[in-house]
Parts: sequence; structure tokens; C-alpha cells
Amino acid sequence: MQKKIQSALISVFYKDGLENIVQQLHQLGITIYSTGGTQKFIEDLQVPCVPVESLTTYPSILGGRVKTLHPSVFGGILGRRDNETDLQEMQEYKIPEIDLVIVDLYPFEETVKSTTDEKLIIEKIDIGGPSMIRAAAKNHASVVVVAAKKDYTLLEEILKEQNGETSLEQRRMFAIKAFDVCTGYDMAISNYFNQSDFVNPFDKSKTVLRYGENPHQQGIYYGNADELFDKLNGKELSYNNLVDVDAAVQIIADFDDTTFAIIKHTNVCGIASRQTIKESWDAALAGDPESAFGGVLVCNGTIDIATANAINEIFFEVLIAPAFDADALEILKTKKNRILLQQKNQLSSSNQYRSVLNGILAQQNDTGNYTDWKEEGGRETADAEKEDLIFANIVCKHLKSNAIALVKNKQLYGKGCGQTSRIDALRQSIEKAKQFNFDLNGAVLSSDAFFPFDDCVKIAHESGIQSFIQPGGSIRDKDSIGYCKKNNLAMVLTGQRHFKH
Repeated sequence: MQKKIQSALISVFYKDGLENIVQQLHQLGITIYSTGGTQKFIEDLQVPCVPVESLTTYPSILGGRVKTLHPSVFGGILGRRDNETDLQEMQEYKIPEIDLVIVDLYPFEETVKSTTDEKLIIEKIDIGGPSMIRAAAKNHASVVVVAAKKDYTLLEEILKEQNGETSLEQRRMFAIKAFDVCTGYDMAISNYFNQSDFVNPFDKSKTVLRYGENPHQQGIYYGNADELFDKLNGKELSYNNLVDVDAAVQIIADFDDTTFAIIKHTNVCGIASRQTIKESWDAALAGDPESAFGGVLVCNGTIDIATANAINEIFFEVLIAPAFDADALEILKTKKNRILLQQKNQLSSSNQYRSVLNGILAQQNDTGNYTDWKEEGGRETADAEKEDLIFANIVCKHLKSNAIALVKNKQLYGKGCGQTSRIDALRQSIEKAKQFNFDLNGAVLSSDAFFPFDDCVKIAHESGIQSFIQPGGSIRDKDSIGYCKKNNLAMVLTGQRHFKH
């Protein structure tokens, strides 16, 4: 059902992008109601504006806390145009119909990010704004509501193309957007008081993906990856790309040294720290050149031309780096579908969420590396061993459980992950190292959880492993510790498990 807009109520915090709409409304002969700073903005454009106070007969009171909360305002928004009783009451109380509501909300989240002053934060909890938005959205059979400046362009197009008329379908679309804005706003306030960071997906940008994890599954991404990356080249990120990119930026964030990592199905299959990005790449690739095919690559240094030439020799899906030299970028862009992401911000959420059993499972991120550093073996770790153990434990933390990581000279030699037993993960890691002719003599081993028996330590020692790091906590810790003492092997207990499911 087409409906002509005759009147509009405008009250916004952000005025940018509003001018064209105001001018368009004026040209269409639409009566504009407003208050406060928005009213001044409109009048400065030489556009007539009716003060809301003329409807309510009350000025803005309580320091601006009460401006629009009045039956003359909400009656005009909520009155049902097809209900004779509503229309009679509106006429009796001289309540004008309001057909368009343009309202945004106080910047609550921005205020929380910029200050810890609770008085300032509380004052940015909008009351009138969400009330008007919800009222207009509820009555979308007759009223258009625009609750975010990102929708100004769409409204302007409709006003121009349809001469101030809207369809029920369009009003319903704006109403859905408005309810989503309110949901996100309420969730931000709840997060502040509950000290949580639940994300409202419906208040985020919505990207319909080609498909989900598999072609027969629908996939949608709710979020704005542009906040984290500038996409310099390539096709759109797929569902699996997004999952692997998330794993990539998580692991690289744990390294300060110049590091390169290769991710496949969220697990790191090659990683190394060296003096230069090129050396880091060479060592990471050497760790498992087979699995690197079609992987997601990530580093924490600038991609130079030497590294670009080396990377360009293999097929990969995504490359993430904080910077690219111009000549390196030119080389990497030769493949049009190759996704190149320049990372500009880190992940900000401190929690993780998972859909389980018709509910949501939430937990804090697994931060840190080790809580304790208890030397419990037959000798103290040497300085180089300690560096390798720290490196290996970070790698192991980012592998799916059960997980084992074998490291030497800050290079992943072999890994076992996603195994149903720890000893299977160990066997897998040793076989990987042998597959690419790595010498495990002097290498170190990290385990994401305790050794339930001493069999893992014995098998690893037989392969050349001389130093171990694990959280401890088994009732049979003494068995593994005893073997290390007897054979002059180093063992560090961290007190911090790193399960990942």
C-alpha cells in the first residue's frame, strides 16, 4: 500500500548526511518537526521547522532528559490511520499525524570507549530516541522510520524516485532495520553493566556468502571485516576463508618476533620466527610444504619483493600482513582471485561464543602462554631451549586438541592435532617431522594438556626430543617427571592448559 509522507519528525545526534534529506522534504512540502540542535541545524538551512515544544507545550526539561516523551508526539507516531477511534482521539486532542521519523541514538558505545566516567556514560543512555524508533517501527503500516545515518541515502532515493511516497514493503524494511538498531543499542548497555561483550549480529553489516562450510549450506557473515582489514586484491572471502583468517590473526597476535604462519582448516601447518620476513616464510613453508597448498598465510612484518616472489610460487587463498611494499604488491596482484588483506586493527573481543544445544556457550579468550614455569625435569632448560619451549607452547595453544607441537630453532618441525589420544597426536607429529627430513635431536615438545602416562615422554625421547613443556596436573605426573630425571631431560610444568575444541 503506497502512502504519502505529509509530516516528519527529525531528532538526531549526528547531523552529517542529513542536509540533502531536509532539502528534499522541504521541496516536497512536508512539514518538519524538530527540537534542540537538530532544529537549529534545519533552520540554518533556511528550511521552516515546527518546534516539538509547540506540540507538547513543554520545553526541554531536566537537562534535556525529557524532550519528546509526550502524548502529542507519540500519539502522532502510534495513531492507527485505519482506526476510527484513534483518528477521533487524535483530532480531539489536536495530535498531528507524523508519517516519517528520523531519529538516531546517543553514542553510548563510543562514550564507553572514550571514558570511564560513569556519569557521562549514564547520560548517553538514550530514552526518547529508542522509544520513538520502536513506536514508529511498530506502526510501520503507516509510518516510515530511519534509525541510522547509513540509511539516509536509501531514504533520499525513495523520496526522489517516488515523490515522497513509500510502499508497505519499504516501510517494513526500515522497521526491521530500526528494531535491529534498538536491539544492538540495548545489548551495548547490557554489556556495559554486565561487563560482557556479547555481539548482536543483527546490528552488524550482513554479507550473504556464496555458501557455508559446504556448498549445500547457506552462509551469512554478520560483521564488518573492513574494520580489521583493507582488502587490496581478490575475490570475496568465503565462509571457510573467514574462519581461517580468524585463526590466522589470533595466532600471529601472540608473537612479537618477526614471524610467518601458514593456516589450513584453522590449524597452523607451518610457522617460524626469523630475522626477516623472507627467512620466516622460507622456514614456515619448509615445515610442511604439502599442506601449505591452498592455505591462509599471515605474518607480522612488511611483505617485501623478495618475500612476494617466493610466495608467488605457490597457490594460496589469502595473505594477511600489516604492510606491503609497492613492488611486492604488484607481483602478488597478478592473480586476480588471490585475496590480499592489509591488517590495520587487532581483534577486540575478549570472549568466544559457540552455538550449542539450542543455546550459546560463552567463554573468555585463551590468553597468555604459561602461568608457572616450574623446572621439574632432570636438568634446567638452556636459554635456547627455553625460547623454543615458549614458541612451541604458543603454537600448541592454537592447534585443535589433542595437540603436540615439535619445535627446533623457533620453527615448527612437526605437529599432531585433533587426535582422540595424546599418544596419537605425538605419533602424528613425529611422522610429519620425518616426512620432511627434520632432525629431532635437540628439538622440544609442547603438549596442550598433561601426559596421563609416561609413554609420550619415552617415545619422544627415542626420537631425539630433549625438552618438554606441559601444564601438568595428572595424578601420574611423577611418572613423566621421573623418566625425565632419570634420563637428564628438561621438563617445564606451566599450570595452564590449552585445550581447543
